[in-house]
Amino acid sequence: MSVATEFALIYEQIAPLAGQRDDVCLGIGDDAAVVQAPEGQSVVVALDTLVENHHFFAGCAPEDIAWKSLAVNLSDLAAMGAEPRWALLALSLPEAMATSDWLARFMQGWQALASQFGVALIGGDTTRSDRLTVSVTLMGVVPIGQAIQRAGARVGDEIWLSGSIGDAGLALAQLYRGEQPLVQVAERLHRPQPRVGLGKVLRGVATAAVDVSDGFLADLEHLLKASGSLGAGCYLHQFPFSESVMQWVRETSNPCLPLTSGDDYELIFTAAPEQSDAIQALSTELNLCLTKVGVITNTQGGVGLWHADKLLAMPKKRGFDHFVTSDD
Repeated sequence: MSVATEFALIYEQIAPLAGQRDDVCLGIGDDAAVVQAPEGQSVVVALDTLVENHHFFAGCAPEDIAWKSLAVNLSDLAAMGAEPRWALLALSLPEAMATSDWLARFMQGWQALASQFGVALIGGDTTRSDRLTVSVTLMGVVPIGQAIQRAGARVGDEIWLSGSIGDAGLALAQLYRGEQPLVQVAERLHRPQPRVGLGKVLRGVATAAVDVSDGFLADLEHLLKASGSLGAGCYLHQFPFSESVMQWVRETSNPCLPLTSGDDYELIFTAAPEQSDAIQALSTELNLCLTKVGVITNTQGGVGLWHADKLLAMPKKRGFDHFVTSDD
């Protein structure tokens, strides 16, 4: 069933599942929204855009598109230790998707994740387009002066990684080969779990953090550059890979996929060695694997990748880049 007008789309399909918060003074329905920021808190803002056939395949379930469009922003706030609160959503819709059924499914996927973190949808925009594009702006709060930044790592800090990496990349590789991905890796690709709870408890513990969106190696290099062009030594045998990814690595004799594929939305963070016991305690408290995978060095030369006592060749491609083709 087609949506009759843009305003029907907003008021009948989006607004009923926008979510409510006491700090939203004025939400959907006016020229702009009004929110009340709490005293003593800084506002943290992130924006991501997902484009059909670049970030998700045409025909992908609308529930999964909505979930992921919010999850990638939640992951950005998690990396900074922020608590998510308010979101803006911009949808550029092909005519075939501007239907009550498609939008209802999209908003169900959105609300399934938004409700986990108390995120209220307070406004946005809708427009017609030849290709589906979803842009989300997410706002959250963090105590003044406590936001975790990329620019904080120090020589001697240990490098930690949450969860496991490579599952989303494996699912994508299987899809590109025309195969049906395993259920558990497909879930990691379509419905990533942002580490918001971890980010908040890392305030005062982590010296720097970044989320794994483009690929572990690429995102670690972003952190190193922001922290003063430091270096790092990482130890492949310590990385947390799932059995599915380990099987891929064994069959291909190539560890590059889990280190460069991205879409994991785990957190890389650094911390002083004396924080190790506290981090292990957080791992138990959150029931989340936190693994020490390397150390920050003063070497001016990026990342050294080791397996036991052998220095491995670094892959030319460290991760995803929108403006670099696969042939570059």
